[in-house]
Amino acid sequence: MTQLTLYSRTGCHLCEDMLQQLQRLQTELAFELDVVDIDDDAGLVERYGSRVPVLQNRAGFICEYFLDEQALRDTLSTRE
Repeated sequence: MTQLTLYSRTGCHLCEDMLQQLQRLQTELAFELDVVDIDDDAGLVERYGSRVPVLQNRAGFICEYFLDEQALRDTLSTRE
């Protein structure tokens, strides 16, 4: 099963929106989701700053700020 990582932060409405959308698609598209709060890691805060949410897989970037469902589907169709 493909592992996705959602970089987010507490209190971010865009992060909450993307997480809800991903949770709705999770069963249909068969992926595991790891949610990482960037505020728990100074390196991630430096890397992402206010540029959250960011969705990635092992191969790299999928989308940021808003869920790009087509990019997600395209990524999952080529499975890592």
